[in-house]
Amino acid sequence: MKFKSLALGLAFASAATLSMAKPVAYQIDPTHTATVFNWNHFGFSTPSANFSDIQGTINVDNAKPEKSSVNVTIPLASLNTNVKALDEHLKKADFFDAEKYPNITFKSTKVETTDKKNFKITGNLTIKDVTKPVVLDAVLNQQAVHPMTKLETIGFNATTTFDRSAFGVGAYVPNVGDKITVNITTEASVPAKK
Repeated sequence: MKFKSLALGLAFASAATLSMAKPVAYQIDPTHTATVFNWNHFGFSTPSANFSDIQGTINVDNAKPEKSSVNVTIPLASLNTNVKALDEHLKKADFFDAEKYPNITFKSTKVETTDKKNFKITGNLTIKDVTKPVVLDAVLNQQAVHPMTKLETIGFNATTTFDRSAFGVGAYVPNVGDKITVNITTEASVPAKK
């Protein structure tokens, strides 16, 4: 009996290990996700703006991190500079043309591991129907069961830079800086079983 119990226990342990090794799909939590970007304004200041209501999936393969992936959609309707007139202007055709192109998307194409906490995520960024590769420098903050939701949760910070003119958003360059710096923070959870 003891042998059978031990064998059964080992079988369950092996099954649990295999289960943990499988890729896990985390749904981005838009209430705990922000994308903040900033630019140079005539050399005098560095204004910033943010996007919210971000949707997407982070597929995490702990056993083979290079097989992980990210797929994100950012609605331009959520753009917020804290200046209403500027929000409206940035959504017009000389900038994002939000009526014609309502979303920005990012789809990863490669994940490289620097160490257990740091990653380089290369992907295709699409703005105004222009797609260019960008690289996110990502840091894993934590991967654990969330103490409030009790859901498997993962959190990252990431940064990237690119020239906005490359995406057809080049109005007022060079007086208004071409180089955009983006800072991202996100939480994503495995959806609760229904």
